Amino acid sequence: MDKTSIIGIILGLIAVGVGMVLKGVGVAALINPAALLIIFLGTAASVIIAFPASTIKNVPSYFRVLLKNDKQVELPELIEIFTEWSNQTRKEGLLSLEKQLKETDDDFLSLGLQLAVDGQSPEFIREIMLERIYAMESRHEEGAKVFEQAGTYAPTLGVLGAVIGLIAALGNMEDMEALGAAISAAFIATLLGIFTGYVLWHPFANKLKQKSKKEVEIKEIMIEGILSITNGESPTVINEKLSSYLPSKEISTMKQVSSDA
Repeated sequence: MDKTSIIGIILGLIAVGVGMVLKGVGVAALINPAALLIIFLGTAASVIIAFPASTIKNVPSYFRVLLKNDKQVELPELIEIFTEWSNQTRKEGLLSLEKQLKETDDDFLSLGLQLAVDGQSPEFIREIMLERIYAMESRHEEGAKVFEQAGTYAPTLGVLGAVIGLIAALGNMEDMEALGAAISAAFIATLLGIFTGYVLWHPFANKLKQKSKKEVEIKEIMIEGILSITNGESPTVINEKLSSYLPSKEISTMKQVSSDA
């Protein structure tokens, strides 16, 4: 599970809840069926109108990506893998990597390895793998747009909810106590709209973009590693080439480890 997403949501709820209490407002005021209906159902309706069914049916998977912490191979581990594979191919040939296919869990890396073992040209391998990356980026961008649009609609629907509440309140001007409660309830919709828009939907969109960016970077490095092996580059060259993608601090750490060994 992605702890940062969960922690962020909890902190956001605490910030609003404690803030309301400190201002002398009971948290129970947030339990307003009309406001909840306008904001959540209204936002869902707007998103459904804005996107085709093929995109809407993928919304549950977007939430899974946000809340699930996928186990992804890290760059230092990738460098070690490609260095080992380079050593192996120099001793036993490119076909010796066939046995690595069964041990590789990453589908993208398996594809590149299979193409290399099949004797495809580096240009063909790069083209096929880049097409996979472009398709993945398109899917991720689509998911981010869903949440971005939800973040745009929700605050506006909050204003709509407030207007509806004020209309109802102004229709009962005789009872001042009831009028005050009605006006207070009217602005709950605005609060919920702003909160969901700027604490949930827009941050969700940004999280999807960040996860997509990191995944694309890893996959591009995989392509470089596969092509380097296909071109017969030495383990040292591959190690240096892929290490250039590491932050400077990690490069220093890896060099220190290598020198100590």
